[in-house]
Amino acid sequence: MKELPTLAFLPFLALTNVFVKTCAAPPVRPVLTGPGMAYLGSTALFSCAAPGASSPLTYDLTLDGVVTRTSRRAERPASFALRVTERSGGSYRCLATGGGGAGASDSVRLTVVTPPSNTRVTSEPSPPVVYEGARVTLSCVVTRGSHLSYTWLFNRSEITSPSSSFNLQGNTLEIAQAAPEQAGLYSCMAWSRIGDVSRFSSSSEILVTVKVYVSKPRISFSVFKEGDGYRGNVTCWSRRGSPPLNFSLSVDDKEVGSVTAAERPAAWFSVAVVPGLDMGDARCQVSTDVQELTSDSVTLEVVPVGGAAKVEVEHLYRADSKLAAIILTCGVSRGTFPYVSWLYNDSVLPAEAHAEPLFQPVLPQYVLADRGRALVLAAPGPRESGYYSCRVRDSYDEAGPWVESPAALVHVTDVHISSLEVITMAFCCFLLLMLAVGVACVYAMLHHRHGVCLPVNVRNSDALPLSAPSRVDTSAERDVQNQNQVNGPVTLNQSDLQFIQYMENTYY
Repeated sequence: MKELPTLAFLPFLALTNVFVKTCAAPPVRPVLTGPGMAYLGSTALFSCAAPGASSPLTYDLTLDGVVTRTSRRAERPASFALRVTERSGGSYRCLATGGGGAGASDSVRLTVVTPPSNTRVTSEPSPPVVYEGARVTLSCVVTRGSHLSYTWLFNRSEITSPSSSFNLQGNTLEIAQAAPEQAGLYSCMAWSRIGDVSRFSSSSEILVTVKVYVSKPRISFSVFKEGDGYRGNVTCWSRRGSPPLNFSLSVDDKEVGSVTAAERPAAWFSVAVVPGLDMGDARCQVSTDVQELTSDSVTLEVVPVGGAAKVEVEHLYRADSKLAAIILTCGVSRGTFPYVSWLYNDSVLPAEAHAEPLFQPVLPQYVLADRGRALVLAAPGPRESGYYSCRVRDSYDEAGPWVESPAALVHVTDVHISSLEVITMAFCCFLLLMLAVGVACVYAMLHHRHGVCLPVNVRNSDALPLSAPSRVDTSAERDVQNQNQVNGPVTLNQSDLQFIQYMENTYY
């Protein structure tokens, strides 16, 4: 009997349960917003809201499932400002509770970006000193930094993209085959970017040296006067090569001197010489840390100037056969170091300043070439016409005797006739000559015919009749008679009679 009241309340409890479920609050679905990346040491701002949920709500911010921040009894979206540390990276969620419900947001992953610092350039080989054609690898290294990009600079200009000269890959710059033009200052910049904010760190510059292989040395020498004697100045030099270079001089395979060239690939040595004597064969040697080369030999013999001098004249013409230039060359029979002086109409040309002639001819368009041995008259005209000669002495002895050449005449006119014009004129003259000869032949043939075949009746009383030639054979007489019978007698004037008389005297 006691259980009857309890059973009577069961329908009421069921209806109450249905009413509670029907009137329950809507589910809570929070939304979390925040940055995906943040610099180390910066502040990351997260915001959590639950649209449609009844307030107040409690918001919890979790990192990898662990609650890090809580905002209680919030009636508006909650904001969480986090100081970013190395441990701040991970998956964040927002939990919203209240109004009889709870919910969790989707996750937002935060990545911590470490700005670059203490950037420097390293090289392989180190130090970066190589010969042309070798490989050089530069690396941009930072002490700290993540999510980095790299920019390389060569002589403070950015290397924008890979090329045949440079290969960019990650934090390295590779020069596959170094060339002299790639020597210079290199630096790099490591940087990262989040949105519109960039952090960067630049390195100091590193000098890359690309050395040039030395070429085969050459040797030459000159002579100068020293007191009462003479000295030879021997020059050893190479067309290319990066200093320092070690030069040495040997005479007859005996080393007489050595020097290190620190600025350019050349060295000079002084030796004793005597004009007219063979002082031996000299050679130059040049060496580096990877090369050793020897020059050809040169005989240290000084032959004084002597013999005869001569001027040779050469005319140069353009394509249209007009005179373009005249080259006068001075030659001498012997002499190792000749000094040439030119004369125009017995006056020294301005190339010899110490002569101080009283009259210097005005020749604005001439050039001395081949150490003064050639005189070039450019665009010559009548003004350059005259007598040219040269004189030669030893260059190392200003007081030495001169050897003078005979004068050569150069004659230039303003009239220029091309080869085509010459050919045309000659052809026209030939045609005129042939025409004149043809006319003369025809004229002679016609008059000869009249003198032999025609009997004449003289109309002029002063002219005498001409008898038939005594040596004409009978057949010729018959022909004449027959012709007279057909044509009849012909009457001639005084000039015709004179021509016929001339023909008789000539042929009979």
